[in-house]
Amino acid sequence: MGSTRTQLTAGEAARELGISLDTLRRWDRQGRIRVSRDAANRRVVDAREIARLRGGEGDAGMSARNRLAGTVRSVEIDGLLAQVEIDVAGPCRVVAVITRDAARALDLRPGAAATAIVKATSVMVER
Repeated sequence: MGSTRTQLTAGEAARELGISLDTLRRWDRQGRIRVSRDAANRRVVDAREIARLRGGEGDAGMSARNRLAGTVRSVEIDGLLAQVEIDVAGPCRVVAVITRDAARALDLRPGAAATAIVKATSVMVER
C-alpha cells in the first residue's frame, strides 16, 4: 500500500483499492466497506480496512492469496455443477465452476457480495 497514514480520504482509499470513487461510495452504502466520517462529514477509510479488502487479513489458514472481491452477476446450475459469474472491481469478471451444493450452501444469487479466491500453479502475463 502506498500510504502509511492510518486514515485515508475516500479518493485515496479508492486509488489504493483500484476502484473508482463512485464504486467506493456504492460499497459504503451497501455496507461492503467500513467507512467513517471526518469533522467535515467527508468519508475516511482506515488503512486496516484497505488491507482487509486487499486480502491482508483472514488468510492465515489458506495458501491462496489472490482474492478478488465483487458482486455475483449470475449463478447457472446444471446437474452437479454451478457456474458463478462475479463482477470484480475494475473492468474484469471472474467465472467459477463449483458444485451445486456449494452454490446453495453459500446462498449465491445475483447481487450478493462474494469473493473469488484464486489459487493457480502458474500465472501467465500478456503484453
